[in-house]
Amino acid sequence: MPTWFAYTMIGLLVLTSVLLTLLILLHRGKGGGMSSMFGGGVTSSLAGSSVAEKNLDRYTVLVGVIWFACIVGLGLWLKVHQAG
Repeated sequence: MPTWFAYTMIGLLVLTSVLLTLLILLHRGKGGGMSSMFGGGVTSSLAGSSVAEKNLDRYTVLVGVIWFACIVGLGLWLKVHQAG
């Protein structure tokens, strides 16, 4: 596999790591989460709706799957590159 593949995987890994961190911090926990810190009542009333929570869950899972695929792809690239 070419070298540009590794650079693409590393770039996607960095981008999805930052996005995943932000999305996880926006989730509402038992104590209201960090999302309640940004704007007080307005954000907490929006985060309380089931549609917003479901969409946030979907985006988090999607970014997590892409993050995992980047890790697997980079690991496979390293294994092939070291063997060849």
